[in-house]
Amino acid sequence: MAACSTSPAIVSRIMRPDDANISGNVHGGNILKMIEEAGIIVSARHCNRYAGEEGRDPCAPSLVRIERMDFLQPMHVGEVAQLQADVTFTGPHSLEVQVQVWAENVLKGSKRLTNKATLWYVPVSTVAKTTAEVPPMIYQSEQAREAGQKRYNYQKAHREENDHVVNNVLEHRPMDLEAELHTVRYSQSSLIHLVNPSDTAIHGFATGGCTLKLMDEVAGITAARHARNRVVTASIEATNFHRPVPKGSLMHLMGRITFTSGRTMEIEVAVDLEKMTNGGVTKERAVTSFFTFVSLGADGKPIPIPPLKVTTEDERSRFEEGKGRYERKKAEREAAKKMETQIHQN
Repeated sequence: MAACSTSPAIVSRIMRPDDANISGNVHGGNILKMIEEAGIIVSARHCNRYAGEEGRDPCAPSLVRIERMDFLQPMHVGEVAQLQADVTFTGPHSLEVQVQVWAENVLKGSKRLTNKATLWYVPVSTVAKTTAEVPPMIYQSEQAREAGQKRYNYQKAHREENDHVVNNVLEHRPMDLEAELHTVRYSQSSLIHLVNPSDTAIHGFATGGCTLKLMDEVAGITAARHARNRVVTASIEATNFHRPVPKGSLMHLMGRITFTSGRTMEIEVAVDLEKMTNGGVTKERAVTSFFTFVSLGADGKPIPIPPLKVTTEDERSRFEEGKGRYERKKAEREAAKKMETQIHQN
């Protein structure tokens, strides 16, 4: 199959009042949906570049992983969201898409970068219902290809390391009104959602954007219960889509706090799929993710987070794992800032 290049997908939409959260800014879940839609467009264009030729079936891309998603600045009602999605690496059966989001104020003529995301898609044949091959892309340089290969190897290894969580289904737990304040049990939250036709794409499964918005909501509820204040999403990472969620099934979403630093809190979100067919019920793990939230004061700036009170060995273990992720992200931000400073100095 010949290598090819695919033009970026450009998506624009004005933000309306019904896109806002209780703080008046655009809801993070709505931004997540737009990012995933832009990713689907560019990955579908690339994967179907040779559809109909040499017996190649048309295919629909399926979101399998979000490597990282950053919320850099808030977006406001009345601004125009502009998204650009680019294919940045292709493997034999998967491709990486990077999405950038800008908020344009058409009245002032200003434009701000608000979000960045890296997503991985797998194409599925719409005829055979099996994973399809991805056309190789043309890289700007050998260095770009090697860097993409490293990212591919990293995400593949991480997914294999987390295969054990696929069958680790959680039991639904109602809010514990007797739990001590600032403990995991106090803030743990859950949602149940019936997957309707409006939640699905053309292949009959819930879209990644729909699932992400629900995950952001349950994570936000958990974070707000712990902080007892208004909160906003700061970033998302290590999101794995283990299996598709078909129309008519139930999604059980559960959020629990795992770690707090001075000004951030990490929320683990798990989505379990419940199928009700032929008089039987099956429940399986569908998605796992980690969300980072900050709490905002009256001036809109981050304020200190109440420390998490861990009460069990499992909670202590999860806290230490969360601390490791926090320190790694902090080191990555500092390294990126140092590199940017060196570039400007040169």
